Amino acid sequence: MSGSKFNKFIRDIIDRTLFLQLASALGVLWLVFSAALFLAERGAVDSPIQSLGDALYWGIAALSTAGIADSPISGLSKLIGGTWIIIGSVMFFGIIVSTVTAYFMRPVQRPTDRLVESIESSLEELDQLSLEELDLLKDNVDNLIEHMEEIQNRRE
Repeated sequence: MSGSKFNKFIRDIIDRTLFLQLASALGVLWLVFSAALFLAERGAVDSPIQSLGDALYWGIAALSTAGIADSPISGLSKLIGGTWIIIGSVMFFGIIVSTVTAYFMRPVQRPTDRLVESIESSLEELDQLSLEELDLLKDNVDNLIEHMEEIQNRRE
């Protein structure tokens, strides 16, 4: 993928999917669960989680499902950790699936080729319309143009 195509791809992902919002939510949950784990483990004897940094590392390691995270000691910490692993994993894979689905479903949601063909075939029949029908068509096209300009302005 060339640089400009890749940039367009990234821009489409950012503009047309919920990737950033979902990834941000996952990041916030990681911070919250890591902080909660640190607080629950604080003071536990022989706990491998001695600092917030250890808890943050544990949160990433546990989410990666690589099995490299040290196990928390206290019961509350295990509950918090287990909840994080389930919620974090579901969100992580949900972000991937929803982003890919939203990105590839866009052409299906906006079948421009069929719309253009329909308009072209209708234009061939313009000479059969009455003046009233042509005025109505003009009003509809004007409304469509205004609507499209509003959408364009919102995107900018």
